Amino acid sequence: MRKDEIPKETVNRLPIYLRCLNRILLRGHSTISSDELANLVSMSPAKIRKDLSYFGKFGTRGVGYEVKPLIERIRGILNLDKNWKLALVGVGNVGSALLSHPGFHRGCFKIELVFDDDPELIGKEISGKKVHDSSEISNLVEKGLVQIGIIAVPNEKARDVAERLVRGGVTGIINFAPVSIDLHDDVKIYQIDISTELSRLTYHMVP
Repeated sequence: MRKDEIPKETVNRLPIYLRCLNRILLRGHSTISSDELANLVSMSPAKIRKDLSYFGKFGTRGVGYEVKPLIERIRGILNLDKNWKLALVGVGNVGSALLSHPGFHRGCFKIELVFDDDPELIGKEISGKKVHDSSEISNLVEKGLVQIGIIAVPNEKARDVAERLVRGGVTGIINFAPVSIDLHDDVKIYQIDISTELSRLTYHMVP
């Protein structure tokens, strides 16, 4: 089945399953049933089985899923079985928090390059990473073979930063600036806007 035929909601749930399965593995469990997994992630067993069925055959009737192989399969589906280099642009409050996040110091995601246009920050080290001048984005990103960019700059600078990242060879962008950016169709951009997510939350909180 082609990727564009798989529901977006299904893909969005895979990291949730993966996080839960990793916890189960750390507790020493080797197998888990769809009912048990469903209880842990607050979803129906049928939904979990349907989600996984898009990617092949999983589990054994009467036994359930082997936890470690299922983790490996989901990691492969999400392309987490390879290493990804990231460039972070903007080391204000959001950027600094991301730099200190333990998830970028282990696992398959690694912040390789850091940029800012503040003269007081350029050349300094923050959380062990040297801050480069934003004017060098395209050149250094290309040399470093960076695949993913993280934008944590003010609204008015976000599009220019995105274009610089793409010129350097980046094909995936996480944008924390609360402004929409539309670029080439082959560049995937995910918008993370806390205000938008809170608005969705409050909509569902009041009957």
